This record gives sequence, C-alpha cells and structure tokens, in this order.
Amino acid sequence: MLIARLCQVFDQFDVPYALVGGHAVALHGAVRGTVDVDVVIEWRREVLERAVAALESLGLRSSLPLVAGDVFEHRDRYLEERNLVAWNFVDHDNPLHQVDLLINFDLSGHVVANIHTAFGELRVLNKQDLIEMKRASGRPQDLEDIRALESL
Repeated sequence: MLIARLCQVFDQFDVPYALVGGHAVALHGAVRGTVDVDVVIEWRREVLERAVAALESLGLRSSLPLVAGDVFEHRDRYLEERNLVAWNFVDHDNPLHQVDLLINFDLSGHVVANIHTAFGELRVLNKQDLIEMKRASGRPQDLEDIRALESL
C-alpha cells in the first residue's frame, strides 16, 4: 500500500511530515474516497530535498520539470503566478500511485496525531489544524470534509 510505504520512507529519510487531504480525513474517522496521497512537511530546504529523495526512492517522479532547490527558493512566485499549491509526484508505471506535496503549508508549529493502523503508525495533521487548512482552501470538497470532520 502506497500510503504505508510513503510514511515508512519519510521516516527513513528523516522527513517531518503529516498526511492531509482525503486520507487524513478518513484516518480521523470520516468516510472519504481519494486516490492521491497529500502530505505536508516542515518547510525547510533540507527537508524538502530529503522529501523529494524519499519520493524518488519509491519510483515517484515529479510531474513538472522542477527541482527542490528551485521550489524552495521560488515558492511564493510558484504560488502566486502559477497557482502551484501541490507539487505532484507520480509512478509512471502505476499512475494510481500519486503523491501531492503541498507547498502552501508549513508543518512547523502544528500538531501531528500519530494514528496506529494495520500498516504501522501514520502521522496525520490533527483534526483542528486539518479543518483550518481546509477552511483556508475553500474548495467545495474541502468544505464537505470540514462538515464531515466536525460531525465526528
């Protein structure tokens, strides 16, 4: 399972991360289907570089011709001019294996919940921070996720 392998390799590469998006919503207890795995990291250059190396070790490749150093240095420009909120990585041999690394969020200072699963321990952004993150996005699916999380 991609999500378990991703969490294991992030631990091996010493990447402070948290799952967000549909998988995080589901792990908090709300029913939600999704294909890609959304993650956030501590926004530091060396962490971003280790995250990219970890993703590549899983056979995932950037969907865009970008490198970590450029994304780190030009993050604000990518967000404002290109609306690049998530840097997508995909396994071209299995396109269902996709990870979105959100670049518009810094995990630093946020609380991570460790959730024990049959696949091991997974780090998930805590429910309140996840709700606030989704509220800031304002997308219809995120508003639905907020309603589901708040009803728990």
